[in-house]
Amino acid sequence: MPLKMKQLPQSERPYEKLLMYGAKKLSNAELLAIIIKTGTKDETSIDIANRVLLLTDNISELSNISTETLGKIKGIGKVKAIQIKAICELATRINTPINNLKIIIKTPKDVANLFMQEFRCEKQEKLKILLLSSKNEIVKNIEIKTGSINEIQVRPAEILKEVIKEEVNKFILIHNHPSGDSTPSKADFDFTEKIENGANLLNLNFLDHIVIGRDNYKSIKSIINKGKTLN
Repeated sequence: MPLKMKQLPQSERPYEKLLMYGAKKLSNAELLAIIIKTGTKDETSIDIANRVLLLTDNISELSNISTETLGKIKGIGKVKAIQIKAICELATRINTPINNLKIIIKTPKDVANLFMQEFRCEKQEKLKILLLSSKNEIVKNIEIKTGSINEIQVRPAEILKEVIKEEVNKFILIHNHPSGDSTPSKADFDFTEKIENGANLLNLNFLDHIVIGRDNYKSIKSIINKGKTLN
């Protein structure tokens, strides 16, 4: 017969362990068990948490699991599945502070740091426009398009139209590679060139095109200009 949570030493119970040692000392399963709260007659909340974690190879990909799939796990159900999804979304928003802080972009790494967490678990390519003030302060972050697993179909005119509409002069493009490899493709370089040509005609300042993979990124303009970008 499996041990119930109250039969475990206090130092091994997630709630008490967090209070005693801090959240960083808890495993992923223990943190998830706190959200799940209660177990079943056969399993503790930690046992259930471990079965949830088996659905993915990486805790960061938990947000991709549907509420329907989570809800089918014995001991989870609809309400707990919704709670887990809500926590995942909150974590993403906490790690995406663009709309809450006045941020000045100085390097491609500044851009990558803002979007790395958001894009890490994406299964499709997404394209965003980062609009900047004359001082490179973020004005707005716009998601312009979602594509297939490895391709986005968008016309340069759609992007330039958004920049003009917001009445800003500077902008940066960001898109992800779901494969995890941020190396720009030939299509990425060709698309960047088309945007550059269009921006020049409209007297817009196209600063860079950042490609984000899994924990890595590439600045297309840095590659083209041999290290020079955001000028």
